Amino acid sequence: MKTYDLVGIGNAVVDVITQSDDSFLAHMGIEKGIMQLIERERAEQLYGAMDGRVQTPGGSVANTIAGAGALGLDTAFIGRVRDDALGRFYADAMNEVGIDFVNPPVANGSDPTSRSMIFVSPDGERSMNTYLGISTGLTSADVPDNVSGNAKIMFLEGYLFDHDAGKTAFREAARATRAGGGKTGIAISDPFCVDRHRSDFISLIQHDLDFVIGNEAEIQSLFETDHLDDALMMTAALCPLVVCTRSGDGVSVMEGTSRIDVPVDRIVPVDATGAGDQFAAGFLFGLAQGRDLETCARIGCVCASEVISHIGPRPETDVLHLLRDRGLV
Repeated sequence: MKTYDLVGIGNAVVDVITQSDDSFLAHMGIEKGIMQLIERERAEQLYGAMDGRVQTPGGSVANTIAGAGALGLDTAFIGRVRDDALGRFYADAMNEVGIDFVNPPVANGSDPTSRSMIFVSPDGERSMNTYLGISTGLTSADVPDNVSGNAKIMFLEGYLFDHDAGKTAFREAARATRAGGGKTGIAISDPFCVDRHRSDFISLIQHDLDFVIGNEAEIQSLFETDHLDDALMMTAALCPLVVCTRSGDGVSVMEGTSRIDVPVDRIVPVDATGAGDQFAAGFLFGLAQGRDLETCARIGCVCASEVISHIGPRPETDVLHLLRDRGLV
């Protein structure tokens, strides 16, 4: 029975990326810099308006799993796609880069494979318009016990909390991983997602998780405070390990009452898509390798820096080489 270093559960989304200026966003009624959920008709409209599309398998936690796999971890991803052109593309693309995509495409699904239309502005900001499609149907039946129970680290995607079946699947997967001796954590994903499910998020963090990764706005949203220090302390009182990314201000890591602040080198992003996902990939890679928390954070920062230097949410260069140059591996 195979043991995985890292398993992710999340939305299996095909990312469709193009560059556009602010006038185009305004013309199309696209709100800049945020992720919006859209319906199928709107998805088809935006897809048709995109020039020079770049298509890649995506989804927040899926991107993290891909980044960690590129660093050498044995990885698997759990998510739903339909047996359509995009779904087959997604499954094949994940398997081709060495990630075990454990769920076969669903035949005769009522909803198409999920896709996100991402418009990248000249300043690197991304405006995401996501049609979730079949991903929203993930249930406990999609999470094989022999995968969740044999994961050293299980990483969950907060976006799936928008559906009760997803919440149940998370809890069961987390408990199976911990029963097998592994650790389980979550990517908070979005402060608006926290707003919709705050009590459930806090309950999951307190009772079923070993670590939490989120940005400043997401961590603060858990306890509805504008004071990051307070939010970190309150979250750390519930969960053994809290990791907070703060963009150009670096990373804060809380383990109990102990805090580590790791600075970053500020750079102008070409495309901010995937920065948080690849930070998580590097951090979890370090965690799986038994590195200290400061080193884990520094590895994450290198991974994030690489991905924002080009278009697309996954690494394009040999990140291990970058890490070796910095003496981190």
